[in-house]
Amino acid sequence: MARILTAVLFAAIGIFLAGGGIWLVALGGSLFYLLAGVAYLATAGLVLFRRPASLELFGLFTLAALGWAVWESGFDWWALAPRGGIIILSGLWLLTPWVRRSLDDDPEHTSAPAWPVAVPVAIAVGVAVFAMVNDPHDLPGQLPTDVAQASPDLGNDMPAGDWHQYGRSQYGQRYSPLDQITPENVSSLEVAWQYQTGDVKQEGDTKETTYQVTPLKIDDTIYLCTPHNWAIALDATSGEQKWKYDPNVGFNTDRQHQTCRGVTYWEDPSIAAGERCHSRVYLPTSDARLIALNADDGTVCESFAENGTLHLEQHMEYNPAGYYYSTSPPMAIDGKIIIGGAVNDNYSLYEPSGVIRGFDAQTGELLWNWDSAKPTQTEPLAEGETYTTNSPNSWSVFSADENLGLVYIPMGNQPPDQLGMNRSEAVETYSSSLTALDINTGQVRWVKQFVHHDLWDMDVPAQPVLLDLQRDGTTIPAVVQATKQGDIYVLNRETGEPIIPITEEKVGSTETIPEDTAAPTQPTSGISFKPEPLTGADMWGATLFDQLACRIKFHSYKYAGRYTPPSLQGSIVYPGNFGTFNWGSVAVDPKRQVMFAMPVYLAFTSRLVPADKIPAKDAKATASEVGLNRNDGADYGVDMGPLYSPLGIPCQEPPWGYVAGVDLTTGETMWQHKNGTVEDLAPLPVPIKLGVPGIGGPMITGGGVAFMGAAVDNYLRAYDLTTGDVLWKARLPAGGQATPMSYEQDGAQYVVMVAGGHGSVGTKPGDYVIAYKLASK
Repeated sequence: MARILTAVLFAAIGIFLAGGGIWLVALGGSLFYLLAGVAYLATAGLVLFRRPASLELFGLFTLAALGWAVWESGFDWWALAPRGGIIILSGLWLLTPWVRRSLDDDPEHTSAPAWPVAVPVAIAVGVAVFAMVNDPHDLPGQLPTDVAQASPDLGNDMPAGDWHQYGRSQYGQRYSPLDQITPENVSSLEVAWQYQTGDVKQEGDTKETTYQVTPLKIDDTIYLCTPHNWAIALDATSGEQKWKYDPNVGFNTDRQHQTCRGVTYWEDPSIAAGERCHSRVYLPTSDARLIALNADDGTVCESFAENGTLHLEQHMEYNPAGYYYSTSPPMAIDGKIIIGGAVNDNYSLYEPSGVIRGFDAQTGELLWNWDSAKPTQTEPLAEGETYTTNSPNSWSVFSADENLGLVYIPMGNQPPDQLGMNRSEAVETYSSSLTALDINTGQVRWVKQFVHHDLWDMDVPAQPVLLDLQRDGTTIPAVVQATKQGDIYVLNRETGEPIIPITEEKVGSTETIPEDTAAPTQPTSGISFKPEPLTGADMWGATLFDQLACRIKFHSYKYAGRYTPPSLQGSIVYPGNFGTFNWGSVAVDPKRQVMFAMPVYLAFTSRLVPADKIPAKDAKATASEVGLNRNDGADYGVDMGPLYSPLGIPCQEPPWGYVAGVDLTTGETMWQHKNGTVEDLAPLPVPIKLGVPGIGGPMITGGGVAFMGAAVDNYLRAYDLTTGDVLWKARLPAGGQATPMSYEQDGAQYVVMVAGGHGSVGTKPGDYVIAYKLASK
């Protein structure tokens, strides 16, 4: 019975591997799986005919497979495991007494000898054990601890214990000078208070309902918003609610996102302190409004715009409900509110404009508008005039330098993102760029583009970070810009000229559909976390079977490295749509001139679908980053999604997420470590440190500790800024896809994290705001 069962089992494995192997070889992939299938089939036949040589054959195959696995992937356990797991288990099965007894008819012997399989299996297990203690992906090191600037410019003035804007100040550094929490005492952090907003994902919500807010702290009050755009004020000491305002945005599944990353605080100098609406909170909503609230009690400041509400859809030629809204807090500076908006990707050719506008913060009067398709015409439009349809937009967070009179706009692409036909010269100039606008006029002072003729949705997603950088004994006003494609650009923020060198690199392919073109070169920064190009050997799986499926999938798509153009066949986009960096940006310590970053690696696929081939049932397909997007009015839709195995896990080998520390004075990455575990991804909650994707951002404190959630396991972590080591972590009740902040109240330093999950990455939803402080002595 054991003999028949073994023969059937090995034959089944052999048929699968040989059949898939033939397919893979036909696509130009590895010959190994075909040979492995033949080895299994031959072993099955020998077992069936009671031949002890089956053990010798399988032992030799085990050694050959081990040699192949090490040749392809080195001593990386996570790469070796799918290549060898099934083979080792098969060898152990052959070593069982009941199998070996069934292989010999000679009554003088009780079983076939074990050593032909036992020795190779033992060698393979030994290699696996060695690989388990070897981490080829870890870069140990230390960031410099010397203080380069004792009193750095942190942006707009505020008490050290406050956090006035999304990135703390207009500079977006995500740096708090508070130093009560240190690497030595951070392990004693405990929950100081917890608040639940009551705003949770509803049945009528769009899929990407997320909680991404970074709260503000002014005086003794915390200000925040929720996914459905409630504005809430909390007591900074106790977390008790002071007031709540609900703008009643309702539900609309045409909204690509249902989120709020933050509110904006501004003090009106024309109103005496303590008077109503001297202190204001500006709330962006998902139905395209900006509402001014009295910071003291949450009531509407009726003197702003139309009874307290500014309608952002004005002057839009097309304005389908849900297609335009501001997911990020606007910039309040010099008496102005400067705001952009998110335009739905890949929905239609008839979408609202991506115009950037400057309004009077007191009255809501339009002062200027910058439409990147008409970049020099910044005077307010007259009644009846409209902005350019589908012009590139800016959905992320702005930064500003009031002394230079500049606001820095991270620009997106013109939708549809994967179709570059008929773009104007102006659109080609400003798409996927960092653009510096004059705060007073909206006129362009400089622009630096990071992707030429963007066909990959490589929006500049992150808030720019401003600091004064020490280089060769000179202080340079710098801006640090993280990008989806993995480059981090360091520019002179006054002129836009590179501080860290930028080179143009030839792309692997410029082959596009006949109607389009692709740029022959693309820029790359001297600080880059761009991934190495994928190969078939990089394909992964939990077993040899789904690894084979991933290798077949890989070779079925077009791929020539970063910037492979979209195609009718389907192309691999790597880094993928979520990017190496996203809206969480990076954090910078302006004293030590160092940066904390979270690079992520997840490949996507992109397949163009001719409009006449889109099934009628998908006539209104608007799937955002995953699924079919019709691109109404365009010649092609696009079908996108992550490059996943049949088991729903990434096809590329881990790690998929890291933390990294960069010395900005030299541009050198000093350390890089895997980040996060599969505890909330795997069927069993085992905290294996694999290095997982994440979305969110880090924050640095003056005590030398960085804090970040973001990873798709539900933890808030504290890292030693110098080494990147995890010093402390706290289990969150929901996904931590927000950026933490820190403040001081009554002599105690707090760290605040919002835990509400992210619909697109599948983390647990929730409505939690949690503050931590050091345990009382």
